[in-house]
Amino acid sequence: MKFPRDLIAAHYDSPLGRILLAATPRGLAGLWFEGQRYHPGHDWALQPDHPVLSLAMRQLDEYFAGRRTTFDLPLDLQGGTAFQQSVWRALLSIPCGERTTYGALSRGLGQPQAVRAVGAAVGRNPVSIVVPCHRVLGTDGSLTGYAGGLERKTALLRLEGMQ
Repeated sequence: MKFPRDLIAAHYDSPLGRILLAATPRGLAGLWFEGQRYHPGHDWALQPDHPVLSLAMRQLDEYFAGRRTTFDLPLDLQGGTAFQQSVWRALLSIPCGERTTYGALSRGLGQPQAVRAVGAAVGRNPVSIVVPCHRVLGTDGSLTGYAGGLERKTALLRLEGMQ
């Protein structure tokens, strides 16, 4: 992942653990659980009153309270390759309360042979929860990988009424 050095960050204490939020002037560029695989580990300037970050925290409060099923935030997904960005945009089309598989996602992108590449891109999603990678399951419906941990994936699906 490529992130600009001037990202603005904030910490958010969620029911599933501490989250690092990051924003650029274009929008929310990161949402990682502490200890998550692929956590950037950067030490960006903290500015919790940044408009995008404070809006993200309000919407996360509503989401975890069960009062929000979609997020209305400007996103900056430029940290990934063109292929990764296409996968992340496809994740945004999975409605709350629904699931899909890596195979279906890759077929939807017109690349049915790219299941593993799609899986890798899903795993590198820098804006978890908001870009709902937790809604992607294995072909048999199993809870395959989640960079934030399978216990969090289970909790997010349960929160959305799917587990």
